[in-house]
Formats: sequence, C-alpha cells, structure tokens
Amino acid sequence: MQNFLKANYHAHTYRCQHAYDTEREYIEAAIEMGIREFGFSDHVPCPFQDGYVSGIRMTMKQAPEYVRTIRKLGEEYKSDIRIYVGFEAEYIPEFYEEQMKMFRSLGCDYLIMGQHFLRSEQTGPYTGTETDDEGRIREYVDTVIEGMHTGSYLYLAHPDLMNYQGLDSVYDWEMTRLCKAMKEMDIPLEINMLGMGEGERHYPAERFWKIPGDLGNRVILGIDAHCERQIRDVQAYQKCMQLVDKYNLNLIDRMEI
Repeated sequence: MQNFLKANYHAHTYRCQHAYDTEREYIEAAIEMGIREFGFSDHVPCPFQDGYVSGIRMTMKQAPEYVRTIRKLGEEYKSDIRIYVGFEAEYIPEFYEEQMKMFRSLGCDYLIMGQHFLRSEQTGPYTGTETDDEGRIREYVDTVIEGMHTGSYLYLAHPDLMNYQGLDSVYDWEMTRLCKAMKEMDIPLEINMLGMGEGERHYPAERFWKIPGDLGNRVILGIDAHCERQIRDVQAYQKCMQLVDKYNLNLIDRMEI
C-alpha cells in the first residue's frame, strides 16, 4: 500500500498475555501493507527473584522460543520483508545487567525503551496512570535519561505515556528536559499509532509533540501492534501524520539496525 509506513519496530506477541494472532499473520499483514522492515519487540521478561509471575510479559524461559520462532519466519519470508527481533523494555537498574546478558546470548537485534513503570512493576506505579505528583514526572524523565545513557536502546516508545495532569509549567519543563536530552543523544521519539487507534488513549498528546516540533527531535511512527488488525489501521496512521504536519515534526521512516 502506498502512503503508509515502510518500517515498524514495535509489535507484540501472544506471549505478553494481552496480544493476539500469530507472528505469521502479523508478517503477512505487514507485507500486504507495503511495510519493508518489521520488528517484533515483545515486552522484555524480568528476572524476578521472589516467585512473582508477571501477567503482562513473557517469562525468561520463554525468550529463546520467541527468538527462534521469529528467526525461522524471517528466513521464510526474507524475499518479501526484512524481519527483526528484539524487546520493548523498561530501564530497571536491578534487572538491567541480567536482561542485557539474555539479550546478547539470544542474538537479538535491538531494544526499544517503553518506560511503563517507575522501578519494577511490583513496586513502581504505572506511568500511564493520571497523577499530579511532580516527583513522579521528574522520576520518569530522570529514569529515561539514565537508561538512554547506556546506549542500549534504539528509540523511546510512547514518550508521552507519562500521564501528568498537574501544572502545565511543570509538564512543559520536564518534557522539554526529556526532549533536549534525547536530541543530544540522537534518540528518536515514537509517535504511537496504537494510542491514536481503536479505543484512543491519552497519548499521542499534542501538548507533548509541540516540544519536539520546536526542538527538532527525530521522530518515528510505531504501530505498537497487539493484533494483526492494528497493522492495517490506516486511519490511525493518517491521524499520526496530521500530528506530524501540525507540529512540523522531523519524521524518519526507518532505523539503522
């Protein structure tokens, strides 16, 4: 399909327990839509030490099968599309080294950062929950910047997930601080198509995107697919492109991996 994105690096699989359809169905939908590069980035498993089992991500034991499945399909469809495999990860210092060891041992292609929680999901609040706590938005920005300084992440997914509803001046200050740091490190920011699609969310947030529009950050679209239908969501794509045009965003269409 013309006038659609040519690369996507944000897609989930059933292993995260809140996504549907098969990897093959995702790939065939991507080919149909004219996508030339497609990356799977399911939620990274965490090495919980106390028997806790997450309801929103695969286990560490499932990770090798996840990578093998996608590598096999990548080989099968290599004449039609380039397939990558990675993870969407929160930067959690207590888990970081073990996760990176797993990432390297599995030969994954990339990580994107999606900071859904401050600290572990067991102890830190979900960043998409409404808050007027200035400390929470400050911690979000500090954590993202610290994590990006590791050099491990390809881009920042849904940077506007942080749902701060306090003073506009605080939001603008902290998100400007975030965008300046990402520009300094040349880290692209993702406009999230899922948030613009079915069951619209509080992101993409226009009050956020005016900031990278002014600063000139590189931005990229990410489908954040949780089912193959979302890969075909032309309306969400068009809404994202309207945002790009409105704020004169510096849109890129692919990443070097």
